[in-house]
Order: sequence, then C-alpha cells, then structure tokens
Amino acid sequence: MTITSSRPVWEEKPTVLGQLTKGLSLAVVLLLILVPLYCVVITSFSTQASINEAGGIVIVPTHGLTLQAYSEMLGGGVVTRAMIIALGITLVGTAISMVVSVLCAYGLSRQNSFGHRTILLTFVVTMFFSGGLIPTFIVVANLFGGYEQYWALILPSAVSVFNILIIRAFYMSTARDLIDAARIDGAGDWRILWSVVLPTSKAVNAVMALFYGVGYWNSWFNVMLYMPANDRKWPIQYVLYEYVNQGAFMPGAAAAHDVAGHGQPAPLALQMAVVVLTLIPIMIVYPFMQKHFAKGALTGAIKG
Repeated sequence: MTITSSRPVWEEKPTVLGQLTKGLSLAVVLLLILVPLYCVVITSFSTQASINEAGGIVIVPTHGLTLQAYSEMLGGGVVTRAMIIALGITLVGTAISMVVSVLCAYGLSRQNSFGHRTILLTFVVTMFFSGGLIPTFIVVANLFGGYEQYWALILPSAVSVFNILIIRAFYMSTARDLIDAARIDGAGDWRILWSVVLPTSKAVNAVMALFYGVGYWNSWFNVMLYMPANDRKWPIQYVLYEYVNQGAFMPGAAAAHDVAGHGQPAPLALQMAVVVLTLIPIMIVYPFMQKHFAKGALTGAIKG
C-alpha cells in the first residue's frame, strides 16, 4: 500500500503561469504607485502653458520644464517655516513617544511586575473605547491650556497602545538566559533594559520609531483643532491641506494666481510642488528603515 503525502498549495513549485501572474500583478501595482507620483512631480515642474494644454495634471510637458514653482514656494517663507516646524514636531514627538513606549513595553513584558495584568488590560481597553473628540478637546484646550500650543500637537497622540503591544511581544521573546545572567551579575531593571533588551531589539525599535515619525509628519487634524487661526505655527501638512485641498491662496505667492502670462508659476504647479516637498523626508528615511520591517514588526507580532 502506497501512502502519498499531499503538501499545501503554497509549498508546491510555482508554475510558469503562476510566475507570470505574480509578475504581472506586481507590475500593475507598481504602475498604480509610480504613475500618480510621476504626474505630481512633472506637474510641479510644468509651465502654465503645459498645464492649460493638459487641462490640469500634466503627463507630457509639451512646453518644457521650469523650477519657477519651487522658487516661488521657497521664496515666500511660508513653506520653509512650515517644514522646520514639522521637522521639530516630528523629532520631538518621536523621541517622547519612543521613550514612553519602550518603558511601558518593558514593564508590561515582565510577568512579575507590579499590577502587570491590570495595567495591560487597561491599555487594551483604550484601543476600543475612548472619551471621544469633544471631551479630548476640552481637556487639552481648556483644562490644560493647550490651545495654540505646540505640545497639543504632540502629547495627545504620543502613545499608541498597538505599538506598545508589538514592542512588548518582542521584548518577551528576548532570551531569558541573557536576562538571568545579567541579574546574577547584579544588574537591575534599568541596566537590563539599557544593556540587554535594547541592543537585542534594534529592529522593532527602529520600525516603531518610523511608525511614530510618519504619524507625526502626516498629522494635520490636531493642527485644525488646536491652532486653526495662527498660520505662522502651521506645520507643512496643514499648509498642504489648506493650500492644496482647500484651494486657499498662499501668502507671499498671490502673484502665482496671475494666469494672464507674466512669468508667474501656475497655482496647480505650486500646489504639486508643496506635495513633492512633503514626500522628500519620508523618501529619504524609508530606504534605511525598510530592512527592519520583516524582522521588527512581524517577528514581534508572531512571537507574542
């Protein structure tokens, strides 16, 4: 009697048709990502004549390319100031979030820590229930005086329970022998965290720092809540929201709306230039962090 073992489909050797289907699917996804990005970049470099001829977004710049939109955008001072503010909020907010998250995750990863289960359950409950938008606004703006203050853009969203749980799961997978050896040598929890846990969990910490950084960089809703009127304090994403999505005029660039043809950049080109500028920091940082994703986020989630 012959016994045949059947393997799962995903363990079988891929067929030629399967390989072609995968390649075609990846090519379609890549085009869906790159074509809109290409159109945004080309439009930001296009002249008014090219935009008028295309009726909006430019695919082929028939009248050449120009840097006039970028010179106008950076010359007015609004976007430059907003970029500096956004970078400051991102750096400070990411640092605060990582310190709090790492300390919380390490404490919750120690099974014998004080109030471990109660605190963990409380954290999990906050993922599904919150006080709501209006109570949060009242607490931050009125009770704590956060209206028109930069800290109101950082502290209300400084901690993500989901990120803490991922870091906790990774910390729990740290080799127990290393921690026991450190305790035998007389190391306390602070020393163990700094010398044992953090060096062995660089991947997950890098991924979570990127998550927090992207979150702060892309945040605009808190700006609309806590400083909607003071445009001198706006970070770049709210400038993008106001001048691109809402179609408002950019201070210092009002001449750009002269479409009669006096050498001024088109409003659409100026808007696309702001979009491109907001993408540059993430595009610079992401390639250096990409290698940590599979090892950091996925390993922590699976082992937890």
